[in-house]
Amino acid sequence: MLLQFELFVAARYLFARRKQTFIYVISLMSILGVALGVGALVIVFGVYNGFTTDIRDKIIGANAHVVVTGARLNLLQDAAVTRDRLLALPGVRGVTPFVYAEGMLSSPNRVKGAVLRGIDPETAPEVLTLLSSLEAGSVSDLEAVPDDAARRLPGIIVGRELARLLGLTPGERVNVLSPAGQRTSTGFSPRIVPFRVAGIFRSGMIDFDSSLALITLAAARDVLGLPEGSISGFEVRVNDVYRAAQAAETINKALPGLHARSWSEMNANLFAALELERVGMFIILAMIVLVGSFSIVTSLVMLVMEKTRDIAVLMSMGATRSMIRRVFMLQGVIIGLVGTTIGYAGGIGLAVLLQRYKFIKLPPGVYTTDHLPVLLRWEDIAIVGVSAMILCFLATLYPARQAASLEPAEALRFE
Repeated sequence: MLLQFELFVAARYLFARRKQTFIYVISLMSILGVALGVGALVIVFGVYNGFTTDIRDKIIGANAHVVVTGARLNLLQDAAVTRDRLLALPGVRGVTPFVYAEGMLSSPNRVKGAVLRGIDPETAPEVLTLLSSLEAGSVSDLEAVPDDAARRLPGIIVGRELARLLGLTPGERVNVLSPAGQRTSTGFSPRIVPFRVAGIFRSGMIDFDSSLALITLAAARDVLGLPEGSISGFEVRVNDVYRAAQAAETINKALPGLHARSWSEMNANLFAALELERVGMFIILAMIVLVGSFSIVTSLVMLVMEKTRDIAVLMSMGATRSMIRRVFMLQGVIIGLVGTTIGYAGGIGLAVLLQRYKFIKLPPGVYTTDHLPVLLRWEDIAIVGVSAMILCFLATLYPARQAASLEPAEALRFE
């Protein structure tokens, strides 16, 4: 009720017929400018969130939430005891040991360097979501079966791109060349171990698909010449992926001899670059809203000049300067509100269409996905709307102050 008079006058000035239609055009441009900026920001934030979430899911799919390693190898010799201690910590869902090494894969077609990761076929699927959706084969096929001619060799799971480069299909033989070679009378000879392709995975990340190969812990120790029971570390899955950093701190405090790192720490540079792009795009697109707010200043200043006589009459009839100030501030707020609403409708509507129908396709070999990913978060939408309304409100301060500073006698002298 307090602003009923001011709101009535503000709406009257905005929507009533004016002498100069040019002010209408400027007001319309202000609304369109705000709407365009808000809509663009909503779509850009949605695409950014979609890409970031897609990259995060693919990274976590091929890696654990937290990786635990030891400063000295003998700290990890008793894997069963250490694994039980990790599982007892709050927030930990799954733990699996691993052995990490680098080697080369050789097929009749060519030779390719690869990262060899020894895993436990029983506990690894609890931690690595990548293993639950293999394109071919299964984790259980990694184990060698001496009585089975088809599975006499130990198995290896390779990425889709790595299999394509080497010309591998499930069941084929591939040789693994280990850097842990042997000295012979003729010099240094690398260790060559034959494997059978037990499966093919596709993570969507070209770095993983073209260079990662999974084998059992026993096979990894055999290839690298490590003693029985030795591991490189543990991979840990937590209940909340966004609290992986806190889980890593808890592990470091509970097990001083180990060093835990979360997925966000291991990929800090990538996500810092993505966040920088997000801030940059927000600043650039917020300029569109800023241009719209400048148009609000222009339209309100011209409206004050046109309504000088009306303002003087209102003040003569008892309207205070604060009431006149609020009249013009409300006009700018209404323009911002209408523009933000239109921008929301256009931006959210287009984002929902992109999310549902995926009609913008991307080259799968360049990006991590074959379509434009969109993920709307209400906190981002709220930030966009609040930022637009603040800019529109600030744009009303000068015209409202000028209108409130008019002297009725001076304004009516030449009328």
